[in-house]
Amino acid sequence: MSEETAPQQGGGGARPKGLLQQMEELMAALNADLSALDADLQAAGTNRSTPPAATERMSEPPEGPGRP
Repeated sequence: MSEETAPQQGGGGARPKGLLQQMEELMAALNADLSALDADLQAAGTNRSTPPAATERMSEPPEGPGRP
């Protein structure tokens, strides 16, 4: 069993964490990781507001019947 799913043991009188508390802690850790990743990506300049395909389509002339 992993550390997260193993029941807590010890005589310290500490109560085991409830499922809701565990989920809240995991979500807080995930949010922190995602915030750090977002900051890293923005610093690297890889965060673009529009995908490259959309930008390329805007600059191409429309194609249709009768157009060379």
